[in-house]
Amino acid sequence: MAENIVVVGSGISGMCTALSLAKRGLEITVLERDDPPPEGDADEAFFNWPRRGASQFRHPHAFLGLMCNLLQDNYPDLLEDFYEAGARRVPFPDMLPRELEDKYVPEPGDERLWVLMCRRATIETVLRRYVEKMPNIRILNHVHIDGVIADQEADRPTIRGLKVRRDCIEAHGAEIAADVVIDASGRTTRFPRWLAELGVKPEEENDDAEIVYYTRHYKLNEGVEEPPRNAKDRPAGDLGYIKYGVFPAENGNFAVIVCLHNCEVELREAIKSGEGFDRVCRSIPGLQPWVDERQSHAVTHPFGIGDIRAVWRHYVKDGEPLVCNFFAVGDAALRTNPLYGRGCSTSILHAHMLAEVLCASTDPIERARDFDTRTEEALRPIFDTSRSEDRSGIRRALAIHEGQLLESAQKGWKNRFGVAFGDALAAAARYNLHVNRGMMRTVNLLEKPGEFLNDWRTNGIIFAYMLRGRSRNAAARMPRGPTRDEMLGLIDASSQV
Repeated sequence: MAENIVVVGSGISGMCTALSLAKRGLEITVLERDDPPPEGDADEAFFNWPRRGASQFRHPHAFLGLMCNLLQDNYPDLLEDFYEAGARRVPFPDMLPRELEDKYVPEPGDERLWVLMCRRATIETVLRRYVEKMPNIRILNHVHIDGVIADQEADRPTIRGLKVRRDCIEAHGAEIAADVVIDASGRTTRFPRWLAELGVKPEEENDDAEIVYYTRHYKLNEGVEEPPRNAKDRPAGDLGYIKYGVFPAENGNFAVIVCLHNCEVELREAIKSGEGFDRVCRSIPGLQPWVDERQSHAVTHPFGIGDIRAVWRHYVKDGEPLVCNFFAVGDAALRTNPLYGRGCSTSILHAHMLAEVLCASTDPIERARDFDTRTEEALRPIFDTSRSEDRSGIRRALAIHEGQLLESAQKGWKNRFGVAFGDALAAAARYNLHVNRGMMRTVNLLEKPGEFLNDWRTNGIIFAYMLRGRSRNAAARMPRGPTRDEMLGLIDASSQV
């Protein structure tokens, strides 16, 4: 096909969209408003690349099995570039809790259970330089878009190109023609507003996760080894009123996140300072070995991100496209709470699905319907699960804020059974290899969420754990750490010193 395809945005979603299309022989132009990555190594990119178009650029990311296997299967040389930049491959045996290390017996499929550990700045820099070498991809930087160009045909507009902002006209002209426009501009996309000017108003699912999280980056001290990730006190957990996690990266770098419900005003204020952030982290046994001043030193101040939502925009309604020759991928189309680390994987999957759709047909309406159908089939289960997890987290945080236990806040036997089943599942995954393997397939998006629970053996094991009693299972699930009142006391005492 000799189509003029324009991708807006050169983040992970945009680069993978361009890469997937170019691999199929298509000519791609990528438009980006930010600077290209600076010359130099990953640290140069992390500290000195002004990525205004990606608000989550310096927050930690999880690169799950779905994404890793798509890269391994389609771009093995790109994967080698990641390794050369310091990214680490972590296989399934290395992710097992300490209780299962001696019980591990390999099974077919375990080789697909692995993750990549590095900073997003490293991923974007290496990916960008790889894509720049592709002969059929052209990247234009400092392009600011001011709207879309469309013909009104039949019952819907047909996109013909993009309007360029006045201060960019000299370099790029007033308009950029396109046969297909792909929005990969992320969570802050402006396309819904521009399309609304044409009368296109997609239905939108939009649920607030009611959280904010703060990140601080650290680096291991010279000669110090990384603490074991499978220690008794795990470096990630949920105390109900606070969620936390360590994200190991490349070359001794790592990040810590602290996630709080919007109602936790005192804690949110405390962790805005470096001193307060470290004090909170050092009070949690799973984090203390990482942020001990003898172990590491901070390389950034804490910084936060809010407006965490589950969003899905529907550009097809009742089987009819609202607009032709326009597609949104990744966070521009749908996004989930980044706390779960699913965004990069779903974006790459979405990009590959779109490439398959565009190569399967040239009919604009057929393309739009096919892409919508595939998106629903592949991503709806992930989206709904993430939204359900958000709602559960909100209920738990509010219950603890009101001084209640989650189980006492639940009404009805079904909800109480669900809480008990969840505790039994968490305990089984910690102590039983079969259940852990199934859960890790779900976590890494290698199967639909919860699909492993269709296995009779898995259910039998979980119900056996339920017979042990809730208190025992909850003890296996709940990490050690201060209660909410103890944490509030800690920050209050520190403020009076």
